[in-house]
Amino acid sequence: MTFTRRQVIQTAGASALLAGIGQQAFAQNIETAKLAVGFAAGGTSDTCARRVATKLSPGYAAAAVVENRTGAGGQIAVSYVKAQPADGTTILQTPTSILTIYPHIYKKLPYDPVADLTPVSIACVFDFGFAVGPAVPASVKTVPEFLEWAKANPTGANFGSPAAGSTPHFIGALLGKSAGVELKHAAYRGTQPAMLDLLGSNISAVSGPIGDITQHLATGKVRILGVSGEKRSRFTPDVPTFAEQGIKDMAHSEWFAYFLPAKASPETVAKLNAALKTALANKEVIDGLGTFGLEAMSSTPAELGDLIKKDTAKWAPIVKKVGFTAEG
Repeated sequence: MTFTRRQVIQTAGASALLAGIGQQAFAQNIETAKLAVGFAAGGTSDTCARRVATKLSPGYAAAAVVENRTGAGGQIAVSYVKAQPADGTTILQTPTSILTIYPHIYKKLPYDPVADLTPVSIACVFDFGFAVGPAVPASVKTVPEFLEWAKANPTGANFGSPAAGSTPHFIGALLGKSAGVELKHAAYRGTQPAMLDLLGSNISAVSGPIGDITQHLATGKVRILGVSGEKRSRFTPDVPTFAEQGIKDMAHSEWFAYFLPAKASPETVAKLNAALKTALANKEVIDGLGTFGLEAMSSTPAELGDLIKKDTAKWAPIVKKVGFTAEG
């Protein structure tokens, strides 16, 4: 399945089931639904979960709440959800990289991305930005210029990302490799803590979701030098892609997606999928996610499962090229 921006995939079967069961049946089945997120409040992942949660109540559950279970680059949330009952009350929202990249960099993970989770639906797709702050001279306006500056100023040759082994971590590492300069990496518990250090001149650059960066442009202290998509983002139309700046093979987007614990029944998966599809097609949710650089979309469980397999295979050679590994 090929996913495109601003596309909401039609899950006709799930929609029919939602219509047949009716909203009242959902409320009777689940008292409180918990959406577990592996990153700090205020970031794009947390924002997506909270926007969607508002539309899961009262149809899917009488109440829907978000739990921020931060730590280990998102692994804490995955581990928590896998241990919960597969009755639809506990839902994981996670960046797909935690399931597709981490298996290549950790010798041992506390979860099996396939065996411990049941795919339900994609939530949204987004690109990444590479931004610099006050520690970098204002004369640096492009990614190649930053890499040249980093070469000449090794103490400033660094960048932060939301987690070690995440997609933005690899983007920063690949940018450095493209110019033959080693950019030291600093891992944070989400992009927002990294942005605070960027604003405080504690780090030179941040690689993270576009929406996490654009929130800080009004300060006048942050500049986005490039974006990771195949084409310019509608959220930052004046910022060129890495490819436009002569950096090849650097088109990377990512998804947030929803999962249930393993062995969730087909009926439970279908109910949640239908509720998520309805929530993600809601104009308030679409517009709300858009303010954070996120393109709302949905998928069938099978399409999400196929995407995980495809991206897992895609990242294997990239991880090998970068040479990053981590102890689980």
